[in-house]
Amino acid sequence: MSHIEYEKAKKMAEKAQKAAILDDKSPYLPVLDDILAGVEIRGEVNLGLISIPLDRVVGTSTTGRASSFACNFMPTLEMNTEFAQKWSFLCDAHMDEGIHDPIKAYEYLNYYYVVEGNKRVSVLKFFDAVAVPAMVIRKIPKKTDDPQIRIYYEFLDFNRKTGVNFIWFSKEGNFQKLLEETGTDAMAPELTWDETQVQNLTSAYYRFSKAFEEKGGKELKNITTGDAFLALISLHGYLHVLDMDSVELRESISKMWEEFLMMNQEEEVAVALDPPVARKSLISRVLRTEQHSGSKPLNVAFIFDRDPESSDWLYAHELGRNHLKEVFGSKVNTLKITTADTEEKAVEAMEDLINNEGTEVIFTTTSQQIDASLKIAVKYPKVKVLNCSLNTSHRYIRTYYARLYEAKFLSGMLAGILTETGKIGYLADYPIYGTIANINAFAMGARTVNPEVKLYLRWTSQEENREAIYHLMFNDGVDYISDQDMITPRHASRKFGMYKLTGDQPVNLAMPVVNWGILYERILRLIMDGTWEKTDIPSDDKAINYWWGISAGVIDVILSQKLPSYTVRLIELLKQDIVDEHFTVFSGEMYSQDGILRCEKDGTLSAEEVMKMDWLLDNVVGEIPVVDSLKEKARTIVELKGVRKNEIEDSGNS
Repeated sequence: MSHIEYEKAKKMAEKAQKAAILDDKSPYLPVLDDILAGVEIRGEVNLGLISIPLDRVVGTSTTGRASSFACNFMPTLEMNTEFAQKWSFLCDAHMDEGIHDPIKAYEYLNYYYVVEGNKRVSVLKFFDAVAVPAMVIRKIPKKTDDPQIRIYYEFLDFNRKTGVNFIWFSKEGNFQKLLEETGTDAMAPELTWDETQVQNLTSAYYRFSKAFEEKGGKELKNITTGDAFLALISLHGYLHVLDMDSVELRESISKMWEEFLMMNQEEEVAVALDPPVARKSLISRVLRTEQHSGSKPLNVAFIFDRDPESSDWLYAHELGRNHLKEVFGSKVNTLKITTADTEEKAVEAMEDLINNEGTEVIFTTTSQQIDASLKIAVKYPKVKVLNCSLNTSHRYIRTYYARLYEAKFLSGMLAGILTETGKIGYLADYPIYGTIANINAFAMGARTVNPEVKLYLRWTSQEENREAIYHLMFNDGVDYISDQDMITPRHASRKFGMYKLTGDQPVNLAMPVVNWGILYERILRLIMDGTWEKTDIPSDDKAINYWWGISAGVIDVILSQKLPSYTVRLIELLKQDIVDEHFTVFSGEMYSQDGILRCEKDGTLSAEEVMKMDWLLDNVVGEIPVVDSLKEKARTIVELKGVRKNEIEDSGNS
């Protein structure tokens, strides 16, 4: 009987080898000795006898048996060989009583390479077994900035806390996020899981894996099953997923399938740098699909995590909401929630707005609300949900942001013209996507007119006393400074925009402005015209991020009348060049603080490169802080959207 199984396994090997060759990969097993050539191993740890997931067993330790197996661990040798006879004998033994003898293996980057027991692994994989007992030695590489090694070091901490080794992620930060989703304090080194916690995760994960693979999850090459599982529990909550049966899991996976497809895309976000051009036919102009009036207004809601009057960021969005009331009158009905300071409250508030107020469009105004936005968008697909964030990729929602760096460049240019000391200052809040571009743009603008100028950077999310920062900068010779971009009614101050730093009251000279009302107006016109789905954005397979600037009227810079007219004229001329696309801020030769050439002399950074900046220009004095150095209330947003989570360390857990 077992010879029939061997022939089936051999055909599976042939099929896998053909597919590997077509994909320009080796048709045989990976060899750990070859993989480790040139890799610096900082140590080995004997893990003893553990259960290891068979889908993580991918190769052999040495070349001796590599060619006896295809890349899927199925046998390649002919039936009349001694190898085939031994394989068949193991097959009979497994069918009679199961294979229980442990194999020996090395673990490297959470993959396993067999030292003894290749045929046992082959037989078990043939029968779709889940795990195998193994005596394992872990090989730990030196920590570097390689993404896979950084993820592995996160896994080591996760594995030490939980004992779980069957889950893997493709992105940094997800192991910590999984701990948080399961209710575990990721920052507590002494915590370890008990048997019940491990069993709960194991059961939920493998039930999800089966349903995910049935749907076609194995065809998604750029995400792992762990990535998809984490997305599911982030949406529904871990406890809810634990209670899901197989039918509920399949239904949830089907509803999220577009999200998984988008996660699998290598180009995740379609960035729209200008308002979309609607493509309406003559008929659609006459027979519009939706008519909005005083008797049938478009119901639009804004979700704030606190009172807008207490935050310069939220106050600017509240002004945008008021702009809609002025522009559309009774055709648009705007509502706002000012108490959505947790994900649960945000979800509850949005559900109430949809079910009881008939809300059709929702704007969530901070990046912390992204998970709540996604939950609502998946549950209510007819509701249009938009989140204010940058570099966020979710297929079910659209995101929006403003290219404030264009105004920062112009105000930096002004500071470079005016400075008498060659020292200008910059106060930043959170080290998140978008903020780094603003800092670098201000530094570039200053250097454009004053090559020797230095920008002194400080972070208000790091230091408790804002006044102390001003005092230190003033004493260090900083004479002009870029500060918060908007004032709020509750915290009136002259220290906003770009101003001259003096011992007394500052002298305000330029104010970068984000006119969210224009952005909201243009988005609502697309919806009200019935052209939301008919724009020139390739939305079929990508998430959409509206990232509009000066050319769209969303960004501007207000200049003081105290400035010389010729200086104002120069700034206005360059602003018009940006509008006309004759000038791009991030173009020309650029070096970062570490001496790396970031842009060639005749080059221009792409929108994605600007969006994902995690470096500072070489004329910036200061650094990008990591999460642990920030005030506690700032850590949540930086853990979610921060450009730099942790420093590279040459240490790790074993």
